[in-house]
Amino acid sequence: MAFVPLVPIGDPLPRLVDERTASEQRAALGALEARLRDRRREVEAGWGPSYIERVHKKGKLTARERLARLADPGARCYEVGTFVNYGEVFPGDQRSPAAGIVTAFAPVSGRWCMVIANDNTVASGAWWPRTPEKIQRAQMMALRLRLPTIYLVDCSGLFLPEQSKSFPGARGAGHIFKMNSLLSAQGVPQIAGVFGDCIAGGGYMPIISDRVYMTEQAYMVIAGAALIKGAKSQKITSLDIGGPEVHVHASGCADVRVPDDDTLLACIRRDVARLPSSGAGFYRGDLGALDPRFPAGELAGLLPVDHREAYDATQVLARLVDQSLFWEVMPDVGEEMICGVGRVAGLYAGFVINRQGLVGDPDDPSRQRPGGILYRAGIAKISAFSRACNDDGLPLIWLQDISGFDIGHQAEAHGLLAYGSSLIYTNSTNTTPMFTVLLRKASGAGYYAMSGLPYDPVVQLSTCLSRLSVMEGRTLAIAAFNTKLDDDFQIMATDPAERARIEAGMRETEARIEGDMDPFVAARQLDTDEIVELGELRGYLAALVEMTYQATGYRRVKNPRIWSLHDLRVLTGGAGGPR
Repeated sequence: MAFVPLVPIGDPLPRLVDERTASEQRAALGALEARLRDRRREVEAGWGPSYIERVHKKGKLTARERLARLADPGARCYEVGTFVNYGEVFPGDQRSPAAGIVTAFAPVSGRWCMVIANDNTVASGAWWPRTPEKIQRAQMMALRLRLPTIYLVDCSGLFLPEQSKSFPGARGAGHIFKMNSLLSAQGVPQIAGVFGDCIAGGGYMPIISDRVYMTEQAYMVIAGAALIKGAKSQKITSLDIGGPEVHVHASGCADVRVPDDDTLLACIRRDVARLPSSGAGFYRGDLGALDPRFPAGELAGLLPVDHREAYDATQVLARLVDQSLFWEVMPDVGEEMICGVGRVAGLYAGFVINRQGLVGDPDDPSRQRPGGILYRAGIAKISAFSRACNDDGLPLIWLQDISGFDIGHQAEAHGLLAYGSSLIYTNSTNTTPMFTVLLRKASGAGYYAMSGLPYDPVVQLSTCLSRLSVMEGRTLAIAAFNTKLDDDFQIMATDPAERARIEAGMRETEARIEGDMDPFVAARQLDTDEIVELGELRGYLAALVEMTYQATGYRRVKNPRIWSLHDLRVLTGGAGGPR
């Protein structure tokens, strides 16, 4: 029973697509990913060179420079929320790249941490609309994975012209401090470094941390000098009010004063090194992280940009899992879904992916039906698999390319509403970490059922090909104008002017919906956590899976001898490897 029947999957790319097709697909995707890289560079520049120079003239580092020096040398940090507020214009023709806050998974002293750093090149690290939600999203990721949380604070408080969009409400700025409290209550280490401005809400954010450092340029105040001058006619500096002399030596609101940014970052690294080391090595055993037999970079030639074109979903898995070894669970039912177990960076994880193209119809073996849709058997299969992964403590990765649920008389007669409800209940109550990737289509209730963001995966990633919507633009336009169309979806009006208005309205609706499907729209609104290149996907997943195994003792990670997945295999008569 302890044997996990991993078997080789996948084929070399030339067997799957001809060179011309692969080249065309790489070129089409390359244009989209070049746009992604350009926009990342734009966001990373903050408000530009003059503001970076202003920070440096103060003897300080920028947020991303601090992150780079805090992280282990040569290691990659995985940013999330890069494109929050991207393209938004605020009063005074101002923009807030990344909502003025950098949130990233970073390896520090050999341990994955969540780093939350105010971008001091953007309005002195002010909180814009959606900044609080982005901070809280990062805090929730840290809470779910029990990651040490590091705050690099350099914050001038709320961006006041837009305070009504960031101060009140259930997820307003004050909720950050509740998240501080929940992290503390769950024993998640929090360390704060205060590098400069720390006003109002920015002053509250570090206080609940287990350790608070301040540089000589830093101050923490409920109200800054300018406000006190206006309210009380007192001429006093913010450093006098709440600098390290006050908070380290008098109030006790901070623990240690240090001379500069580099010293503070070194202190944080030392503190993280004192924490328990990662449990990933224990769960990995003697196995190292082994690359897939087929490079992850080949995904660019495998996935068509046109969402109507099919591909072999097994080949995607073969380019994500170690050595391209995979155990497919329950392969003989629910053909439209593939679920199973593979290793990522030497650690076991569960995978669910939509099969594309045509699949068999169990009710009529002479017929085929489209994949990328949830039918009864597939729903029951992935629901049982999701429960088993939760029971066994396996992190679960959902790879979405889905058009939605089956519809029509037969679907209703099969009780898809009830089966779908069972899957939604399962994914809503799972406690094992789940991660969702929108490969291409993420449509309708299928997006929900496969652990879309409303069902609280720890992280949701989108590729440059992803399309998130209720339905496709043309279909939605038909639905919106349905009362003006006949049974064949043709315009009923005979008046030329009326027909022209309806046609223009349908075209406008279709174009708007197609535009809204752009992954940058979802990322701007916090409807997805990050947009990644296909070639980066394995790296992101490897980091996330390792994070799930880092902290020991807070969830049940079973050894493979007692997996309930083995029971599923026997009960369904599944093959796959020696018995």
